[in-house]
Amino acid sequence: MTPQRTALVLGGGGITGIAWEIGVLAGLAEAGVDLSTADLVVGTSAGSVVGAGLRSGTPVEELFDTQLAEPEPAPVARLGRGTLARYGLAMVLARRDDAAFRRRIGRLARTAADSGRTPSEAERRAAILAALRSPEWPERPLVITAVDADSGEFTPFTRSSGVELAAAVGASCAVPGVYPPVTIDGRRYMDGGMRSAANADLAARCDRIVVIAPLPRGAGPMASVDAQVTGLVSRVVVVSPDRASLAAIGKNVLDPAARAPAARAGRAQGAAELERVARVWSD
Repeated sequence: MTPQRTALVLGGGGITGIAWEIGVLAGLAEAGVDLSTADLVVGTSAGSVVGAGLRSGTPVEELFDTQLAEPEPAPVARLGRGTLARYGLAMVLARRDDAAFRRRIGRLARTAADSGRTPSEAERRAAILAALRSPEWPERPLVITAVDADSGEFTPFTRSSGVELAAAVGASCAVPGVYPPVTIDGRRYMDGGMRSAANADLAARCDRIVVIAPLPRGAGPMASVDAQVTGLVSRVVVVSPDRASLAAIGKNVLDPAARAPAARAGRAQGAAELERVARVWSD
């Protein structure tokens, strides 16, 4: 009998999303379900960092411990009201044209970067490299999602894309208006979450899917996790933050000070989700 293909989908959610996802993975692993064995890992934004770390072969417990360290003193980024208002305006003006929405957001991203309102690409590259456990693409299947900031085209990167891992992860994490788009082969790429917070549909061919999504809801052209998994023939379970996790994550998902509380809350929730996840993953 051919083994069922399994997929782990890791969604976007900022710095606290990284910590929370790793916490969930650690809690599940400690309770007896190791999702690092997935045949396919799909990572979007925060999930691209977690996916790359998981695929590097680093033990989940070690990834968890890194989230408990005191953050380095640095300015705290945030998605300001002005940027969020521009996202909303882009949704209205795009009139349900998904690519048009992403092109408008791409212009926002490029303008913010070109005017110096974001860190430089070099600064972000250094930060991404510091966050990666290995600069090399893993052998096992990993998909990292991004969006072309010029055309609005959704772009999944893999080992075979010929793109440096740090560039792919940096692009996937390039929140428009906060971080600069990443230049790859003369094109500029931004956050894969501008298409969907998790892009769970990329795992549609797998038989069993676990989605860990700090931000499961959609907005306008950005599809929700539920919308993407509804109708799939696969066995699917979605893990999103419970009340305790939401309180630990806080209001600013880009605040490193909330990293440790988010990781601990995720770990507790992961253990609590064992039965629900095991029904899909292990049965």
